[in-house]
Amino acid sequence: MPDRTARDIVVLAAHPDLARSHATRTLLDVLRASPAADRVDLRDLYRLYPDFHIHIEAEQQALEAARLVVMLHPIYWYSMPALQKLWLDEVLRLGWAYGPGGAALHDKDFWLVASTGGGVEAYAQGGHNHHAIGEFLLPYQQSAKTCGMHYLPPQILHGAHRATDADITAHAELFVKRLQRYPEWCQSLAEPAVGDEEAVALDERPPMFSTLDGGSPE
Repeated sequence: MPDRTARDIVVLAAHPDLARSHATRTLLDVLRASPAADRVDLRDLYRLYPDFHIHIEAEQQALEAARLVVMLHPIYWYSMPALQKLWLDEVLRLGWAYGPGGAALHDKDFWLVASTGGGVEAYAQGGHNHHAIGEFLLPYQQSAKTCGMHYLPPQILHGAHRATDADITAHAELFVKRLQRYPEWCQSLAEPAVGDEEAVALDERPPMFSTLDGGSPE
């Protein structure tokens, strides 16, 4: 059994306006109040780096100590918020995270936990966004592969703008349950095919909601 007292999970939370967030803020609140918090190094990037000056060595040390790396953020323009992208550019350096000698992240697990404005039906051929959500997540999948990491099935909350408190609480509780049960819940999961964010048992899936992309924070 893994040492549950060690901080073997790093959660990279990236929300540009967390005070106005519903989904992301609820996930963080539930995490902080749960037993899973004891094994999580929670890094609120917009709080740590409001000036966008990232402490690269500190971030690399956090990653080296972790077995599971979690990115937690809303999907912005089919991608990640700006500071999370800057973090990716600056922290995952050639010779450290990938390329010759870059083995710092090899065999670690990568997990995306995200929310969208659009409902599940918007992410389909003929839908508002014309493509499955997994196609928009290919850069995450390939980035994990480039760093020698295992890409776990993402947990996606669709239609976050219109989700009820109960919906978002259920999403948050599933998130924390998986952190508490890591690595047991993901040990048997192969890397999913493109668009296969649903490759988790029915009782483990996040709720799905229906709405087109809106403008309020997730």
